[in-house]
Amino acid sequence: MLPQIQNYPKLNLSDVRLLAQKKEEGYEKQLLVFQTPFGYRRMAELFIPEGTGPFPAILYVHWYEPESRDSNRSQFVEEAIEMVKGGMICLTVETLWSDPDFFLKRTQADDMKASIEEAINLRRFMDFLLEQPNVDPKRFAYVGHDFGGMHGALAGSVDKRPTHYVIMAATPRFPDWYLYLPKLEGEARETFISQMAEIDPITHIPNLHPASIFFQFGNNDPHVPVERVDEFFAAAKKPKEMKIYEAGHGLNEESTQDRKVWLKSQLSL
Repeated sequence: MLPQIQNYPKLNLSDVRLLAQKKEEGYEKQLLVFQTPFGYRRMAELFIPEGTGPFPAILYVHWYEPESRDSNRSQFVEEAIEMVKGGMICLTVETLWSDPDFFLKRTQADDMKASIEEAINLRRFMDFLLEQPNVDPKRFAYVGHDFGGMHGALAGSVDKRPTHYVIMAATPRFPDWYLYLPKLEGEARETFISQMAEIDPITHIPNLHPASIFFQFGNNDPHVPVERVDEFFAAAKKPKEMKIYEAGHGLNEESTQDRKVWLKSQLSL
């Protein structure tokens, strides 16, 4: 059960530095920098509602699409602002794949280590979010798109704190994408697939139970064909639901509205 992720170095508040804060109508936002255990830093933005709570919490983890402006922690900012105005505390975070060139720089030799590190970073973001004043730990949602959803399944399988998940346009196995580049053939390819099975999302998605899961996929997604969608959904335990949209890998406005309605309903707002 991946002892590196299970026995991770928990976040100390001294690892977090406040860069800026600003009051807006109905909420406050804070720009933060996190020191990781691995020698680099990650940016994040915290959205805090007015009032005394207890507040549901949402951790938002973005997708990877280097040609898109929102392939970074900005992807969910607009959604987080709507949710914080409705009484939820939200955190949007920087990741390994916030770098547009991340996929070109990586190699298969690095992929296992990098994914484990990112799962640990996500657990530490959870530490921070749940340590905020007036947070209700029994109403904690994780929302992840693409790699965000995949690493969320990996981190959540040993974390158990999220009570709800939205997993968007994620593939069940890391090699589905990591074998796009660099190319591997023959025995080297099969060895890589076998090695990565230990951390593949489909290996860990059953362990999110008893959390509720809402899967969102597009029916015109070149990166997640229908057979992978069906396999991923089948591997998860109930309670679960899935909706497939007339959309590509980025999904669409209907999926955004459905996600917000589902989160508000599930988190009892």
